[in-house]
Amino acid sequence: MISIWELETFYRKRDIIIIGAGFTGLWTAISIKEKYPEKSVLIIERNSIPLGASTRNAGFACFGSLTEVIADSQNMGWEKTLDLVKMRFDGLQKIRHYFKSDEIDFELSGGYEILNTEEPLSYLEEVNAQLKSITGLAQTYTLKQNKIKDFGLGKSQFLIENPCEGSLHSGKLLQKLTEKCHELKIEFLLGAEVKKIEETSDEVKVYLSEDLSVKADALVYCTNAFSSKFLENENIIPARGQILLTEPIENLQLKGTFHYDEGFYYFRNLGNRILLGGGRNQDFKTEETTAFETTEFLQHHLESFLKVVVLPGHEFKIALRWSGIMAMGTEKTPIVKPISEKQFCAVRLSGMGVALAPKIGEIITQII
Repeated sequence: MISIWELETFYRKRDIIIIGAGFTGLWTAISIKEKYPEKSVLIIERNSIPLGASTRNAGFACFGSLTEVIADSQNMGWEKTLDLVKMRFDGLQKIRHYFKSDEIDFELSGGYEILNTEEPLSYLEEVNAQLKSITGLAQTYTLKQNKIKDFGLGKSQFLIENPCEGSLHSGKLLQKLTEKCHELKIEFLLGAEVKKIEETSDEVKVYLSEDLSVKADALVYCTNAFSSKFLENENIIPARGQILLTEPIENLQLKGTFHYDEGFYYFRNLGNRILLGGGRNQDFKTEETTAFETTEFLQHHLESFLKVVVLPGHEFKIALRWSGIMAMGTEKTPIVKPISEKQFCAVRLSGMGVALAPKIGEIITQII
């Protein structure tokens, strides 16, 4: 049983409860509190730290490679694609507006995509024309053949550069966002798993156990790939991203963030080490999971990718391996909407949560 002291403080009724303390949950809380300072906001997180995509990613600050934008425009049409690119572009600007670069190790080092087929080059002009209104650049994507040799890349016929992209330290960004939440008097319940939700005409009851619940006037799910428990009717497919990090490499030439094969592979330098992730298109079925594991098959595949494409002729040792869980769907557009009178969701960020979350927080604030 719990005491009156707990009931009247930690477990008292709030105006808004947010489930999930990752990028989306934190930015949503900040947006709500900045617009409605008088509202009480509580974030409930089942782990002791945010876990999922936010702390287990590759630290990319990106809004999409050339082939990804081409594929999206063919899949969803230009209007939806541009909306999404704009949201990611604006999201990155917002991060840079809120935090100093050195606080979150933000580097606008440029984004690159390796191409081994000429076909995407025929779309360069069209894509650049479409993106000009968003990035303000006549050429968002340009061909940079001379840099293939500079970076010491193997198996790369063409290299496309995009100056709007960079990298950051996901852990430091989450810490800064958490500090901002504390500043704004946003409260947290960490290590508390939501068991069940009940909605009545005047409130939502969030059960943390059989006999313990916290009430609110509104509830927002920011649970991304872990939403199927709550949002059974939404098209949310978990997608595990496996990652490895090398030990320091002498005379490393590579600098920047790199994409390969419609973004299914992504790598970057972390100082003088290489961080590489992806390859789930080699084993889609196994990687449709919410289990935080690495598999021998994919880790071996990533190592040989490292050997052949990223570091040909270099010796390297692997220092760390981990995986993060993203949320995908039949299309890339995030699901940000009311799901009942008092419940809302901001989920399915398609592996672009770093850039999307700052703007999604604003959208959900307007909906509420």
